[in-house]
Amino acid sequence: MNSLIKPAKSASFASTNAVFIGRSIRHSVRNTEALVMAIALPIMLMLLFTYVFGGAIQPGGHYVNYVVPGIILLCAGFGSSSTAVDVAGDMTNGIIDRFRTMPISSMSVIVGHVIASLVRNLVATAVVIGVALLVGFRTTAGIMEWLAAVGVITLFILTFTWLYAAIGLVAGSPSAASGYGFALLFLPYLSSAFVPTDTMPTWLRGVADNQPITPVIETIRGLLTGTPISDVAWWAVGWCMLILVGSYIWASWAFNRKAGRR
Repeated sequence: MNSLIKPAKSASFASTNAVFIGRSIRHSVRNTEALVMAIALPIMLMLLFTYVFGGAIQPGGHYVNYVVPGIILLCAGFGSSSTAVDVAGDMTNGIIDRFRTMPISSMSVIVGHVIASLVRNLVATAVVIGVALLVGFRTTAGIMEWLAAVGVITLFILTFTWLYAAIGLVAGSPSAASGYGFALLFLPYLSSAFVPTDTMPTWLRGVADNQPITPVIETIRGLLTGTPISDVAWWAVGWCMLILVGSYIWASWAFNRKAGRR
């Protein structure tokens, strides 16, 4: 009597993503050095600018209120950059070929890296904000302003995590991905993160005012410290959504090209 072998049933989209998210979170917890550096570096920069440079930049002693929004985004960007290295590692160590033999969507491995990075960076951001409050940061925000600020920060982290994931997919190795991703970390320094853009040379001010980081910083600064926001919030959300959609499309194309399947 002949028996029919039924093909393996594909795992659901939700369960597959949950498994890969858990996998990436476990990797993050085990890589304590990267997690500590993602938190320690922004804190050290905040202390440096507050106590060493702050008196010269803003003698009144309130520079910490100005610099914290920029430090928050610097923390988010630095933490997200490790996603490029993690994704490049998976794409070059042969693990994707093993996932292709399973009845799952292999793209879920990238989703896992992105969501785990989002969770990791939100925790790191909360620690940075806590330290900022200890060193003198004072906010005028109410509950709604805090919720809006967290929403903008979350959107920013998600956006740049997908961008770093796409970079990891097209990079030839983890070290190359690290190098490409490091270049993006200079964007906050060419924005209003540390000094007002009107103190910059005219040509540099044009770059600082019209790059994606500045409206995000000004939106967070306005929500937390009460500075004018006007239409800058729409620019912040618009930039993030544009980069997010473009990064997701780029990542999907690069993954399908390398992995050979959806």
